[in-house]
Amino acid sequence: MDYKFIPDLVAEFAMPMDGIMSRVLHKDEKLNVTLFNFSTGQELSTHSAPTPALLYFIQGEADVRLGNDIVAGKPGSFVYMPPMLPHGISAKTPVMMLLVQVKNTTGDTGKAARE
Repeated sequence: MDYKFIPDLVAEFAMPMDGIMSRVLHKDEKLNVTLFNFSTGQELSTHSAPTPALLYFIQGEADVRLGNDIVAGKPGSFVYMPPMLPHGISAKTPVMMLLVQVKNTTGDTGKAARE
């Protein structure tokens, strides 16, 4: 079985001085796991995605738009987003966050969903 072990994400991936850094930690036919680092004041504008997704905040504070709501992301905050939910992030301090995207495993035909 193949696996990936990163003993300390905070120590492994430095915060950018300015901008947004993203690093794919894992990608396969079922999942995309991406680490995001935002410097203070950086924003990811409101958008949506066709797959369910999870956010987990490791460091920092951010305003997180979820549909019409704005919630406070901080270390330990967890977010589940259903497909097509408009969402965006504005970093109030340097932020480190994991994004987990769950891919559609039924294929384009939806055959497995009907069976």
